[in-house]
Amino acid sequence: MRRPVIFDLFHTLVRGADAERDRVVGEMAVMVGVDPPALVAAYHATWRERLVRWDVAETVRILAGRLGGTPSDEAVARAAAHRCALARRVLASVSPATLDALDALRAAGHPLALLSNATSETAEAWPETVLARRLDAAVFSCQLGVAKPDPASYLAAADRLGAAPTDCVYVGDGADGELAGAAAIGMTVLRTTEHNDTDPAWDGRTLASLAELPALLRG
Repeated sequence: MRRPVIFDLFHTLVRGADAERDRVVGEMAVMVGVDPPALVAAYHATWRERLVRWDVAETVRILAGRLGGTPSDEAVARAAAHRCALARRVLASVSPATLDALDALRAAGHPLALLSNATSETAEAWPETVLARRLDAAVFSCQLGVAKPDPASYLAAADRLGAAPTDCVYVGDGADGELAGAAAIGMTVLRTTEHNDTDPAWDGRTLASLAELPALLRG
């Protein structure tokens, strides 16, 4: 069997869409009656909590409440749906070249998994995406209850593929200390700069595009 490959999601398989996320949160603020810049700031400040604790509706209700809002159930649902629509758009933005690379890896016999620090709306949207049909497993921090670089997250992804961590290749842009976390449990680490140069201090192998990966692993 070819070496298992575990991918990060944002800025690795798809763009991070950071500016669009802030815009959408500002629009959600209007829906729930709070100050848009304040809700954007609250979303940023609670990133780690949102990764492992709250679903999208809980997030809207909790953060709006902290900002003095008292949104109705209907307003919360409308804002949550707006955030979920963003998740679907971002996941659909995967490039044909990335899909071709994943198809080539699958054809060569590599087991493939996703390991993402992601909030609940991404996990909920995932099963209907073209990416989900190409990967054998997906591990999301919001479902696992821990986030990268916690070793448990990498171990969970390797276990889903029935592989030892030392047999796995980890591919990511480097956010959240993910590259060092993968290396610490023995994974072979490849950094990608295709969407963002997130961790320029990383001194390991770097890919300019995921299109390079099938040939690299053949070698």
